[in-house]
Amino acid sequence: MLSLAAMLAVLSYASPASAELTFSGDAAVRVRETSNEAANQAKDDFYSQYRVRLNASADLGDGYIFKAQLTNEAPNFTKSGTVALGGGGGWQTVGYGNSEVYTLGASQLYFGRFYGDSHYLVGRLPLNSTNNPIFDLTLYPKNPLDIPTTTFQNDRLFGANWGTKIGNGDLNVVVGVFDNISASDTAGTGDGLLNDGYAFVASYKTTIGNVTIEPEVLTAITKFDSVSQQTFSPTSASYGTPFHQGIRPVTFGANVGVPAGDLKLGFSGLYNIGKGTTPSSSIYAYANANVDYTGYLLRVKAEYGPFLAWYDYNKTTDNSAATSHEYTNQFVWAQYQFKVYQAAKGSLTIQPTLRYLTTSDHVGGAVADLNTSRLRSELWATVSF
Repeated sequence: MLSLAAMLAVLSYASPASAELTFSGDAAVRVRETSNEAANQAKDDFYSQYRVRLNASADLGDGYIFKAQLTNEAPNFTKSGTVALGGGGGWQTVGYGNSEVYTLGASQLYFGRFYGDSHYLVGRLPLNSTNNPIFDLTLYPKNPLDIPTTTFQNDRLFGANWGTKIGNGDLNVVVGVFDNISASDTAGTGDGLLNDGYAFVASYKTTIGNVTIEPEVLTAITKFDSVSQQTFSPTSASYGTPFHQGIRPVTFGANVGVPAGDLKLGFSGLYNIGKGTTPSSSIYAYANANVDYTGYLLRVKAEYGPFLAWYDYNKTTDNSAATSHEYTNQFVWAQYQFKVYQAAKGSLTIQPTLRYLTTSDHVGGAVADLNTSRLRSELWATVSF
């Protein structure tokens, strides 16, 4: 990290013939009160978190660019000491004895070129998954709500992006890598190249009048896993257990934006299909398992000045086993941002936020439904520069 800081300092004071490096970022603290309820058991928790994001960008000339974002990629820990899935969206929770470590690393790191109406980028790319839930539904079909890709995958993916203008809209294509685990190379024979988890994403964003329309599709090129997002259980502290393994899911749908004066409305509709058989391999806990599930996600979003809210509805039906499961999830995000200070060099904002999630697992047969709920009440303070 000292070497990286020294390199960035040298670049920032380089001669005019060198690339011009610019910096920006934000630092935030927040307090969160979480109320969970499942199986007639309630649990409340209050904790403090903090986050810093440092952005660097360089214009190399002739359309060539470089961008990076440094933040905390280390996973948070549960109270029992087990590691939670992935990161925490850059956030770190104050731990036992004030002993937690904030590990700053390269979360996003990519370069490429913009030329004419086209561009290409390669590296660890930003996904914008908070505003576009297609990755949430693909990776977390059992419960894709409350921004799991932003939280657990830190809203980035290693891959290559190419885009160009076609007609009145912009076409964007991404080929990404979800994992580097071969589905069949268990004996070290080296046949893992086409068995790792690759995905293809394509979208076309255009405007008709004042309405913005963005149809999109995400499909697996090779096989990867979908994951169960653990929301709350009175008996288990596990995080990120596999939902189904070694499959080729496909998700398609569209995002629509409609301005209405000072009000901005957004709508999303996505459909996910996962069918196939988990490969016969020792790396899978459920080798040779049948996979057969479908799900959809609907979102309505509204933004009016400093107020932002959205409502998500998801239903996923899993017929993979003899006993079927119907998962129904609902989620509300609401926030209001107060501008405490605003200037050309930066700003300070205070943001109360509510995040309310309900989940239901309807099991075929005579088994009672499992219903859970989680309310997160948060207060953010963020300085941007």
